[in-house]
Amino acid sequence: MILETRKINKQFQSKLVLNDINLSIPKGSIFGLLGPNGAGKTTFIRILTKIIAADSGQVLFDGHPLSMEDIFKMGYLPEERGLYKKMGVEEQLLFFAALKNTPLKKAKDSIASWAKKFDLLNVLHKPAEELSKGMQQKVQFMAALIHEPKLLILDEPFSGFDPIHAQLLLDEILALKANGTSIILSSHRMETVEQLCDHLALINKGKVILSGELKQIQKNHSKNEWELEFEGPIPQNNANFQIHEFNTPKTNCVLIKPLSDISLNQVLIELINQGVQIKNIKKQKASMASIFIEAVAENKHKLNQHA
Repeated sequence: MILETRKINKQFQSKLVLNDINLSIPKGSIFGLLGPNGAGKTTFIRILTKIIAADSGQVLFDGHPLSMEDIFKMGYLPEERGLYKKMGVEEQLLFFAALKNTPLKKAKDSIASWAKKFDLLNVLHKPAEELSKGMQQKVQFMAALIHEPKLLILDEPFSGFDPIHAQLLLDEILALKANGTSIILSSHRMETVEQLCDHLALINKGKVILSGELKQIQKNHSKNEWELEFEGPIPQNNANFQIHEFNTPKTNCVLIKPLSDISLNQVLIELINQGVQIKNIKKQKASMASIFIEAVAENKHKLNQHA
């Protein structure tokens, strides 16, 4: 594990913000840290980066208790962005690299490489205030990884990006993972979580209410519904199932929702009897958006019962 937390607790005045947070983040993975606003995610990240201290509990980095030296092996892109407005882009990137003990030549080579990828070579000499919001976002991303961290923490990294630049950032995150970087991603974009994350944890009211491997979580929450891709006659409702449209790039594709305890084989037989030509059929995967909403609502119900 690149990072483990054991019984992390944090309280501000009378409010318990984090309550016994136990998480294990595998090396070389993208770990989604999810939760509604005010759930405690940012406080948790600040403890991981030693910006603030936990009241109790332990953080392990690469198998040993987290130390200040380990912070040099981390990169952190906070949700609250902030560049020095009057300082030149390259100048402040070199400054951030120096804070992480990065040799000057290595930092300059890294800046040149990332600036080329992000089409920023012609603005390196400009002060940050002259850059567009999207360009400033790219610079902040560069600042978080210029020292080649072992662990990269991204808090809402896609905020403010248009779809083209969001895809560029997504591709770079996947490339970093492929090269061995471990990543913690905090985001409200559930479709992005589905694209990127291997494991995740959902925090609500300071407690972990759901955690594990993404694929297994989706499997556990999947309902008895099937996606059907077909040719020929359009499938029709009957006594055992209903046909629903749903968002998909494929034209001849519908969602089958059983009305009774019917098996997939029985569904196939009834479709064939209707003259439907079946190209593909698969169980529908639960979306992270629906899982998120369901888990938070269920947790709220439990809290109200114990109130």
